[in-house]
Amino acid sequence: MKTKYFDLIDQTFDFPQEEFALNNNELHFHGIDLMELINKYGAPLKFTYLPKISDNISRAKGWFADAIKEHNYQGSYNYCYCTKSSHFKHVLNEALKNNIHIETSSAFDIDIIENLKAQGKIDDNTYVISNGFKRDQYVQNIARLINNGHKNCITIIDNYEEINLLSEVINDTYNIGIRIASEEEPKFEFYTSRLGIGYKNIVPFYNREIKNNPKVSLKMLHFFINTGIKDNAYYWNELLKCMKVYVDLKKVCPSLDSLNIGGGFPIKNSLAFDYDYAYMVSEIINQIKQTCDEAGVEVPNIFTEFGSFTVGESGGAIYKVLYQKQQNDREKWNMINSSFITTLPDTWAINKRFVMLAVNGWNKEYERVLLGGLTCDSDDYYNSEQHMNAIYLPKFNKEKPLYIGFFNVGAYQETIGGFGGLQHCLIPTPKHILIDRDKDGQLMTSVFAEQQTSEELLSTLGYDFSINRALVKEETILDEALEVLTKS
Repeated sequence: MKTKYFDLIDQTFDFPQEEFALNNNELHFHGIDLMELINKYGAPLKFTYLPKISDNISRAKGWFADAIKEHNYQGSYNYCYCTKSSHFKHVLNEALKNNIHIETSSAFDIDIIENLKAQGKIDDNTYVISNGFKRDQYVQNIARLINNGHKNCITIIDNYEEINLLSEVINDTYNIGIRIASEEEPKFEFYTSRLGIGYKNIVPFYNREIKNNPKVSLKMLHFFINTGIKDNAYYWNELLKCMKVYVDLKKVCPSLDSLNIGGGFPIKNSLAFDYDYAYMVSEIINQIKQTCDEAGVEVPNIFTEFGSFTVGESGGAIYKVLYQKQQNDREKWNMINSSFITTLPDTWAINKRFVMLAVNGWNKEYERVLLGGLTCDSDDYYNSEQHMNAIYLPKFNKEKPLYIGFFNVGAYQETIGGFGGLQHCLIPTPKHILIDRDKDGQLMTSVFAEQQTSEELLSTLGYDFSINRALVKEETILDEALEVLTKS
């Protein structure tokens, strides 16, 4: 009878997989010995495997190159990374090795762009697609970037007032795009995205505000689907509606030459994940070309904004199971030495699921469990996997620590959770490790950030930690004096 944890995984999925393999009943991720990482750095632990960022960029570029060749598509392709997925310097440095462009979302993003330019990581040829609702500081920063010579900045207009705001502070001509306020998926609580301008209003808006404005050149139509690029009727219907707007707009606006199909590719969230990226890219290119050919207009240059797809699959989180609580005859709680709310907030906020596997103990029998975090909040738990509606892990043994890993968690978790700031119930941010490979393919690891200390958290809260140090010092002196008196 097959009752081992390995048997469960092996008979449920194709295993091993490209990034996961087993060695001596312990999990390896992209050739990384995770138990060796734990023994060296401890747990809880977060890590970023940098080569995966470049790998995913290269894959996407390859799919678009193949599709463009297959359909004899005359436009170009431009890969943009949307920084909101992860703003960390090590992520941008790795991504920018691949001749990509940048999409921004807020005022401080422009400061990052200027910092990268100063380091020579990007230059004036790099497209900066400035998206999002623009408050005054964002407008000022975009203007500064353009006034300092970055002509390849395309500001995506989100509402009717932004052109006037930009024109007041930009000295010369500048390029813009218009974001379509797409209709949301039927299950949403509202019909139309709060971002962008409605389908029917775009051509009238162009004729009224842009056509005869000598400072503004419309270059891009921006099409974003919140649910991402999926092979379903909703996505294809919205794409065709977008293309109708593009064709109508192109006929009255010769400067329009680009289409931004933001929305993003999905990333692997289960060992059963199945998505035909190459097919989707080919069909998108085919649909765009067919629509343009039928209307007799030139095909647009294609821009994509991949955030989670760029960085998500590079990240991992490892926890130790501290204790098992039998709360009733059916529910066993494995308590981890961290918190899901603070370290994987997507699991708590939007019921996000990630690839979750035991790191060790694959030769043990498995059991059904729930996973609980350390905070006193009843919502700090993770209790189901999409493929089986339950969690199965090797049986807990307090004498032999069990470690579990969550994978493909590299996008959004730190920014949502507040990296380096306050955490729920003051559970500290775990140690974060960067993993890379040298020119010979050998693994290199370094500590990006140590686990948060109580001093850092109390300082953020406004407490004077020097008082604590003084009290500790005073207690130490008293203890030493008492010890001397006792001996005498």
